[in-house]
Amino acid sequence: MTPEKAQDPEYGDGVTSLVEYVKDYRAGGHRIDTVIESVCAGCGGRVFEIGVDDEVGCAERLCVACDDSVLIADSADHWSEAEPAQCECPCGGSEFAIAVGFAPVADGSDDVRWVSIGLRCVRDGMSGVYADWKIDYSPSGHLRDMA
Repeated sequence: MTPEKAQDPEYGDGVTSLVEYVKDYRAGGHRIDTVIESVCAGCGGRVFEIGVDDEVGCAERLCVACDDSVLIADSADHWSEAEPAQCECPCGGSEFAIAVGFAPVADGSDDVRWVSIGLRCVRDGMSGVYADWKIDYSPSGHLRDMA
């Protein structure tokens, strides 16, 4: 899966540019107030392969350093019905830095309205949003701990 959601993929120089890219994306037209870089809890790795199902709304990351697999945000709730596609950059790269964006229900609210999965290819630095989905339940603020 390539970044079809990305309107103007950009080349950046690190996770800072990816965070800004995800914030500017405005999934579902909503302002993203929090962007969290994915970091492997097992080894501290920051490079992943990732599979997403944009229709169902879920994503799974695999740390390339230790093979630890994690479902992002509320993906565990939908994974059984998902048909994930492996993400790939237009350059052919399949290893990414990941930044997960969270749009709030309202200013100052802890609840999450929308989740966006931003990826930055480690091969060529291209950033894009590869998947996003709506959250339609409360409480949902805990999803920020599941990037």
